[in-house]
Amino acid sequence: MIKEKIIKNICYTELVYNRINKKLNSKLSKKEIESYILKTLKKTDLMFFEKKGKNYYVTNSEGNIRITVNSNTFSVITVNRIVK
Repeated sequence: MIKEKIIKNICYTELVYNRINKKLNSKLSKKEIESYILKTLKKTDLMFFEKKGKNYYVTNSEGNIRITVNSNTFSVITVNRIVK
């Protein structure tokens, strides 16, 4: 299952932490970001994991965010707020 594969292999580049804080307008530490992403991935239903091109898009309406993950490396690319 892709959800478990993403959770098991998720990784981060140094640049993504600043990008996530900027996009979410927050000042979370690296550890807090990783915990937040992991928690969000775990509680998001599989039907909200979508592959488009080379990325997975995980949409969590409860947290009002969409996580973009590279499908080859499983690195987090960015996190965006969902505009309602």
